[in-house]
Amino acid sequence: MALGQRLELKQGQGLVITPQLQQAIKLLQLSNLELEAVIETELERNPLLQRDDSDPVGEGNDADAHAQAADSGESRELELGDRDTIAANSDLDASASDVYGDDEPVVRERESVVSDSNEGPMVDWSKAGKGGGSFDGDEDMERALTREKTLTEHLTDQALIAHFSAPEMAIAQILIDAVDEAGYMRVPLAEIADRLGCELALVEKVLTACQGFEPTGIMATSVPECLKLQLIERNRFDPAMAALIDNLELLARRDLSALRKVCGVDEEDLSEMIAELKSLNPRPGAAYGAEPSQTVVPDVFVRPDTNGGWRIDLNSDTLPRVLVDQKYHAKVATSARSESEKSYLNDCLSQANWLIKSLDQRARTILKVSAEIVRQQDAFFVYGVEYLRPLNLKTVADAVGMHESTISRVTSNKYVATPRGVFELKFFFTSSIASNDGTSAHSAEAVRHKIKTLIDGEKSSGEILSDDRIVEILKEAGVDIARRTVAKYREALRIPSSVERKRQIR
Repeated sequence: MALGQRLELKQGQGLVITPQLQQAIKLLQLSNLELEAVIETELERNPLLQRDDSDPVGEGNDADAHAQAADSGESRELELGDRDTIAANSDLDASASDVYGDDEPVVRERESVVSDSNEGPMVDWSKAGKGGGSFDGDEDMERALTREKTLTEHLTDQALIAHFSAPEMAIAQILIDAVDEAGYMRVPLAEIADRLGCELALVEKVLTACQGFEPTGIMATSVPECLKLQLIERNRFDPAMAALIDNLELLARRDLSALRKVCGVDEEDLSEMIAELKSLNPRPGAAYGAEPSQTVVPDVFVRPDTNGGWRIDLNSDTLPRVLVDQKYHAKVATSARSESEKSYLNDCLSQANWLIKSLDQRARTILKVSAEIVRQQDAFFVYGVEYLRPLNLKTVADAVGMHESTISRVTSNKYVATPRGVFELKFFFTSSIASNDGTSAHSAEAVRHKIKTLIDGEKSSGEILSDDRIVEILKEAGVDIARRTVAKYREALRIPSSVERKRQIR
């Protein structure tokens, strides 16, 4: 049998995900802060893009105004709802050094101007009395002075004045680096001694010295040891208190009778000891270097309409406004001579137009999906969480004509402000629990709320409800639920069992 070579032509169809389409899909799942970082990167990289600082046209219409400013009439509108785009999962990669925010300090070079009459350098007093300075690094110095110290920095400062020898200082630094955010030593001392090649006794000696640092209880290896250090400082650590600390599990179960026997005290003394224990801080390191809580900025506003419905508007503050600088493009295009320069300008123009269209499509998709979620969960906005309907991605995807992956990307890291509070769009997607009459299903979030309401009502009724009793009550209300599901929801709500709740009442 002879072997040979030949050429053949075949016609077929295949999916090609262009970098622009990948970028558009990526923009869908970004939060407003992440999107702002991407836009800043594009503004730095693309000279034809500029930020639009003019007043927004109106809520929900920013993206339309920006799209009209782009010269992209011949471009095909993105079909992000196409089912084939589920395979596009690549990310936009950007160097951290290339991403600049609006708060990036501007570094200015100041030159000393010396006159011919040798009067010395002229100092700029234009900022005097306005909180500004004429010296380099004022902003950095102010930021350094006002920045809150981290726990590691706080402990290192104390170690520097603890009169450690050079080997002890090295051990202390390793121990400080091993402290977690709560202030505990989570790395075994034997492991540290083996890593440093020193005696375990030396590591224990340095740790004992470090445990005398502020705040009291820092660098303890366990919660009982942390509480013990604080009690020793208050001169309140006696044998009865030591027995109480050694049996914290009994206190967690509210088994006061067993605690009285273990500690050898009466009921009044035990109450005083428990009150003393509650005044201690089990997380001494939590007060240092904590990240400030970030305020959630909603992407969508839901407001009651005068017609009895709901008005859905995009938050114009979270929509980046960028435009293509057509004047600059026309000016530079006329001076371009080589083919490489013309190709570069064409690429910049194409990418700028595509970015603006992607932002426009992103805004439209978020608004469209949010409107459908509000329509599906209308009873929640009117009556509350008990009327939250079971909802999944497929239901919304079929209603808006998109793929489930697109709905998942749109609802990720997006928040909606409603008359009932600010919620993540993912909140409205809940699993369903069947009804015992076979009519309609119940939302898992609504069932959790019913369980919490029943347990909260125990104080007024005086009856402690077991999980079995809760199952009976829910089944009478038409919810077909198993006991293990009730226990799972109760634990997710951080509600103790009926036995522990009875002990707390005692």
